[in-house]
Amino acid sequence: MPGKHDRALGAAVRTLRQKAGLTQEGLAHASGLTFGTIARTELAQATPRWASVRAIVEALGVTWAELGAAIDEND
Repeated sequence: MPGKHDRALGAAVRTLRQKAGLTQEGLAHASGLTFGTIARTELAQATPRWASVRAIVEALGVTWAELGAAIDEND
């Protein structure tokens, strides 16, 4: 079951996606993931696999440190 950290990750992904000017569908396409995976991640309805998080980070063009900072802001 998703928890507090999943909510922080989801909020961070949403914030970074919006800053990048991408829709959920656009991020899904850029990352090679499904729209459902992106939506469930942002809504903290599922705990994403590390491979999915890596694909999201690469598609957003952010560093792991930037993702970590965004998570901390939402934690």
